[in-house]
Amino acid sequence: MNNMFKTAMLMAAFVAFLGVIGALIGGRNGLMLALLFAGGMNLFAYWNSDQMVLRMYNAQEVDARSAPEFYGMVAELAQRAGLPMPRVYVIHEEQPNAFATGRDPEHAAVAATTGIMRMLDYRELRGVMAHELAHVRHRDTLISTISATMAGAVSALANFAMFFGGRDENGRPVNPLAGILLAILAPLAASLIQMAISRAREFEADRGGAEISGDPLALAGALQKIEYYAQGIAMPTAQAHPETAQMMIINPLAGLDVGELFRTHPHTEERIARLHAMARGVG
Repeated sequence: MNNMFKTAMLMAAFVAFLGVIGALIGGRNGLMLALLFAGGMNLFAYWNSDQMVLRMYNAQEVDARSAPEFYGMVAELAQRAGLPMPRVYVIHEEQPNAFATGRDPEHAAVAATTGIMRMLDYRELRGVMAHELAHVRHRDTLISTISATMAGAVSALANFAMFFGGRDENGRPVNPLAGILLAILAPLAASLIQMAISRAREFEADRGGAEISGDPLALAGALQKIEYYAQGIAMPTAQAHPETAQMMIINPLAGLDVGELFRTHPHTEERIARLHAMARGVG
């Protein structure tokens, strides 16, 4: 299943969710309004979701003058990957983490926290940025940014249904219990779609990043460090916008996963084991 098809299916799933919520809030009229809203959100997400996520994290763009070593690292890796030079951002957060965004390789951006830049050595950070560029090369970034935007929209509408209630086809108020269930189950279902896609993407980005950098063990070492330290350092923006957690190289809400279905990322131990196996194969 190629990523363009995945993106189309993801958009369709979220449109269906929003349609169901709209119907429960306002019957047939609510359904039509929700579908119009979903169409507008899809268009907005396609063109603007990357900038919206970067603004959420107050990411600051850097260049060869303001961050020569980091910028030069990304430039070297982008050249190795055969990619256009992405925009490069720094996020002033203590938690070690990184992500990539953008609707296609020609409009891509990569971002890393100041925490990860301090914590990792040059080789490990290079492995992380190669992982993020693998997301760009695989065109995962469109999927992740659209899913984050649409999941946020589902949650907003579901909360609206709970607090303001809904009406059936005859204008009668719906059961308030239904509104409460909707507020719980709709974001949950949206999250399940996000998470299933996210876990598969991370394995592929690990493999692709190791190929770009030519150093699987560097990424393995980085993942081990990030996993250990991220659990003890909060990322307030991610806590305020949990729908963006699946974009990060390691779950910024570590420790909050409940069961395998709700994991935004594969187990770090399995990711590290695969990278070690890849290194042995290369060696």
